[in-house]
Amino acid sequence: MQELIDIFLHLDVHLKDLVDQYGTLVYGFLFAIIFAETGLVVTPFLPGDSLLFAAGALAATGALDVRLILLLLTFAAILGNTVNYAIGRFVGPRVFREEDTGGTLHRLLNRQHLERAHAFFERYGGMAVVLTRFVPIIRTFVPFVAGAGAMRYPVFALYNVAGGVLWVGICVGAGYVFGNVPVIKNNFSFVALGIVVVSMIPMLVEWIKHKRKGQRG
Repeated sequence: MQELIDIFLHLDVHLKDLVDQYGTLVYGFLFAIIFAETGLVVTPFLPGDSLLFAAGALAATGALDVRLILLLLTFAAILGNTVNYAIGRFVGPRVFREEDTGGTLHRLLNRQHLERAHAFFERYGGMAVVLTRFVPIIRTFVPFVAGAGAMRYPVFALYNVAGGVLWVGICVGAGYVFGNVPVIKNNFSFVALGIVVVSMIPMLVEWIKHKRKGQRG
């Protein structure tokens, strides 16, 4: 666990080391991480926003091609959500009907995350696919929920593409523009944590609203 935390807090350093050691193979590594983080409901813990930011910052130094990063990782994000939707379409109805909390599906999937994603989806509809791109963990579950029967694929595909382009473009772009500013570069650990905190604000706001609504009821 300590190793995972260290990797997350020093993604910029580790990513630079990977480029120095493996060269262009790093593009495949980045693609795989973004695809898995968005496409597999059992890997929501993988870095998303901070990895995109670090990739953008490294691209600004010339170590990576920013155009290729934008194209490749946007495709990874869109493809990941598409696969996640397909998985939800296939096993989703069974998950939401599952009563045995000790069952295989319950052990593989975090039911609380699924329920939060479902609530967010119910509130915002199709825009949830776009908005939750910027919300860690929940963004991994919303495509699954959409595939479970809440959204027709053509509509999902439209929001999926829009969300993927915005998410990758904004995060990589921010890293490219600001990632090598001395105060940010020298304090990447705080920046990584800050990205997570800021991206969790929508969830916190929804939780507070839910609690207040429950108290009034």
